[in-house]
Amino acid sequence: MSGTIIPPEKPVSAAESVRPVAVVDVGTSSIRMAIAEVDDSGRVRPLETLSQGVSLGKDTFTKGSIESETIEECVRVLQAYRDKLVEYAIDRPEQIRVVATSAVREAANQLAFLDRIYIATGLTVQPVDEAEVHRITYRSIQPLLKAEPQFANATTIICEVGGGSTELLVVERGNVKYSHSFRLGSLRLRQTLQALRASQAKLREIMELEIQQTLEDLPHHVSSDLPVRLLALGGDIRFAADRLVPHWEEENLGTISLPDLERLCDDVIPLSDDAIVREFHLTLPEAETLGPALLVYVGLARILGLDEVKVTGANLRDGLLREMGDESIWTEDFRNQIIRSALELGRKCQFDEAHAVHVANLSRDLFIALREEHGLDERAELILYLAALLHEIGNFVSHTSMHKHSMYLIQNSELFGLSPSDVLLVALVARYHRRASPKPTHQGFNTLDRDQRVAVSKLAAMLRIAIALDASRNQRINGIECTRERKRLIITVPHRDDVSVEQLALRNGRSLFEEIYGREVMLRTRIGEGLKGPSSQL
Repeated sequence: MSGTIIPPEKPVSAAESVRPVAVVDVGTSSIRMAIAEVDDSGRVRPLETLSQGVSLGKDTFTKGSIESETIEECVRVLQAYRDKLVEYAIDRPEQIRVVATSAVREAANQLAFLDRIYIATGLTVQPVDEAEVHRITYRSIQPLLKAEPQFANATTIICEVGGGSTELLVVERGNVKYSHSFRLGSLRLRQTLQALRASQAKLREIMELEIQQTLEDLPHHVSSDLPVRLLALGGDIRFAADRLVPHWEEENLGTISLPDLERLCDDVIPLSDDAIVREFHLTLPEAETLGPALLVYVGLARILGLDEVKVTGANLRDGLLREMGDESIWTEDFRNQIIRSALELGRKCQFDEAHAVHVANLSRDLFIALREEHGLDERAELILYLAALLHEIGNFVSHTSMHKHSMYLIQNSELFGLSPSDVLLVALVARYHRRASPKPTHQGFNTLDRDQRVAVSKLAAMLRIAIALDASRNQRINGIECTRERKRLIITVPHRDDVSVEQLALRNGRSLFEEIYGREVMLRTRIGEGLKGPSSQL
C-alpha cells in the first residue's frame, strides 16, 4: 500500500474550527483514500492520501461480476483504511464518504459486494452514476479553471479515461456546455479484443478505429471561434506526465506534447502486462489499463487537431472533499451550470427561449411564494425551473402530442449534473404542463414512489399557472405577489390594459393546481401603489 503526504493548499488558522474528513474512491484498478481537514468556511486542507491496486474492473468487464477473491481483497484494503481513519479520529458517518464507479455499478453481484463491505468494515459504499461523476469532476477541476488564464476564454475539453468509460466535459469560458460518458474504458477495450487472435499491431489498429468511431462527433460540440484546450485527468495520464514533464508535481498544471505522448504510447503498447510492471514499476492493475488509456488520450488529441495535452493532478477525491466542505451540493454555481446545460438543449430544439425563460422565472416565483403549501426542497425548485425551460421542446418533433415529445427528448438527452432519476422528474413535470393530470398508469410516473409522485403533481400544477401568466408570450407580467384569502390563492400582478388572454389561459389551466393544493385561483391587477383594480376570478 502506498501513501503520500500532500502539502496543504492554504494554512488554517489555529483559531478556526476544523473537522477531519475522508473520502474513498473504489475504482476499476485501485482503491484510493484522501484524508483532509475542513474549516468553518469550507476550505479543504489535504493531509494524506493512500492507494492500493485491486482487480475490480478486470472482473466486471471480463466476467460480468466481481470474484470472491477480489471482494476479500477489497475488504482487506478497506479494513486497513478504517484503521488509518481511527488515527485521525474519523469515526462518524458524516465524516466519511465512500463511492464506487462503473466497475461496481455494472457488476451483476453489486449488492453482494456492497453488503460484504458493510458487514466487514461498517463502511457504506455508494455507487455513483455518470451524472454524479461529471458533477464531482467539475467540482475538482473548478479551482484550476478559475486560476489559469488560458482557460478563461477557451473551450476546454476535460477528459478522464477510466477502466469502464471515458468521461468528457466540454467547458466554454468556465461554463459547462456538454457532458457525456462514453463506453470506452481501457479495460472495456481490452475485453472487446480479448477473444481476437491477432498481432499486437492489428489489435492496436482495431483499438484506434474504435476510439475514432466513438469520439468522432465530439468536434460538433466544440465552438470553432475559441481556442481549444485538452485537459486530462486520471492515473494513466499522470504516469505519462511523471515521465515526460520535467519536475512535474501533481498540484501544478503540466503540458505533454502530442509527439512525446505518441512515442510513450508506442513504447507501452507492444509490452505485456508483466513487462510493463517490470519496466515502469507499476502494479498489475495499473499495467493493464496503461496502453489502451494512452491510446484514447492520443486519439482524442488527434480528433481535436491539437498538438499538446494539459495534465492536472485533480481527481474525483478532490471534488468529493470540496462537496464535504460545502453545506449542500446544490451550490448556486452548480445550479447555474445545470441550467446552462438545459438552455443548450432548448436551443438545439429551437425553443422559444424568451417565453421559456420567463415561464421558468415565474415558476420560481410561485415556488418561493408557496413554500408553506408545497413543503419541497431546493432540489425540487431546480427540477421545476428546468421543466419550465424545456416544457415546449417537443415542438421540435411535432405540435401534436408536444408534451409527450418533450418528455421523450428530456429523458433521452444528457443534462449536466442530473442523475437519471432527476432527469425523469424533470421530464414528467414537463410532460404534465398541459392536458391530462398525472395517472398511475402513465409510463414513468408509475415507477415513482409516493413522495416523488406527489412532488411531480405539485410542481406540474405550479408550472401550469406560470405558463398561463405568459399566455400572450410577450413577457408583460412580472413581479407577481401571492396572498391567501380563506381557500383562495390571490395572484396580484402590475396593472395591464388587457389581461384577458392570461385570464382565459388560467381558467383552462387551473384545475390541477386546485386539485392538488385545494385553493381556488384568482388574478388581480394593481393600479398605482396600494390600489387594487377589478379582480377576475379565473
